[in-house]
Amino acid sequence: MAEEREYEVLSPYAAHAGDSKGREREEPQCDIRTVYQRDRDRILHSKSFRRLAHKTQVFIAPMGDHYRTRLTHTLEVSQLSRTIAKALRLNDDLSDAIALGHDLGHTPFGHTGERVLNEICPLGFAHFRQSIRVVEVLEKNGEGLNLTWEVRDGILNHRTSGHPSTLEGQIVRFCDKIAYINHDIDDAERAGILSEEDIPKKYREILGGSTRDRLNTLIHDVIYSSLDRADIRMSPEIEKAMMELRKFMFDHVYLNSVAKTEEGKVGRMITMLYQYYEKHVDEMPQEYIDLIKKKGQPEPRVVCDYISGMTDQYSISKFQELFVPQSWQKK
Repeated sequence: MAEEREYEVLSPYAAHAGDSKGREREEPQCDIRTVYQRDRDRILHSKSFRRLAHKTQVFIAPMGDHYRTRLTHTLEVSQLSRTIAKALRLNDDLSDAIALGHDLGHTPFGHTGERVLNEICPLGFAHFRQSIRVVEVLEKNGEGLNLTWEVRDGILNHRTSGHPSTLEGQIVRFCDKIAYINHDIDDAERAGILSEEDIPKKYREILGGSTRDRLNTLIHDVIYSSLDRADIRMSPEIEKAMMELRKFMFDHVYLNSVAKTEEGKVGRMITMLYQYYEKHVDEMPQEYIDLIKKKGQPEPRVVCDYISGMTDQYSISKFQELFVPQSWQKK
């Protein structure tokens, strides 16, 4: 049995599938997959996961095929997490499931959409909590995916201030930052906003002078710093350089006026959509209406559910449908 083999090959520090705290609703065990493998597959086949392909990572509606989306970011986090987990003999099925699910609750237009919904919804909004809501409440027409406790814990705690309970969750927490810092540098260079020489020399000397070199440095540092330990860590010098490079990216890319010129329009669009559906909840798809009328979910939260689940283009098309006059034509 797959779960029994884990005890033979994985580290004592690994989260063994056979020791999982289980699911909220008990299910028969699969004869060929561990519980974490099943969770990974459920996330991979979910509608929310597919929609990530059409959600902004950093650059809003970029005109180019090679800029990252929320989906490609997720896949890069997954790949990095599996590499580290395998090297440390931890449970790469668990790290993979957490990585694939960590951004399911992200809004259209990235953190701009998240910020706007948090400002206008009286119940607040945060993508990491929404990711949990997606897998517990929204998927499968209100049934949720019924994931294991360990996967849900890792998804909820993937943010910088989070404290994952498993080492596999701690890996994803590091890899999320490692991935987005480096692939966002790559995209910024592609967009002409940054050149490699713009990155302060001290960071290039410590971490490397290319995306490939930096990833190599950071991944190796996590592995060698975490070997035979009960936690996942980086060496102080490398972690300090990475976090300072992250701050540099906030100053020069994430908050850069050239990269973010459309954010004001996005904010107004999301606000108008929220205000409209708050007054016309019956115009949302039936699955969201049922959450309110059959399950007693608060209307502001369900309006956020609907809008945060939209892709960039779908939100634009709904805005046009509701607020932009259409040319008259004879029926």
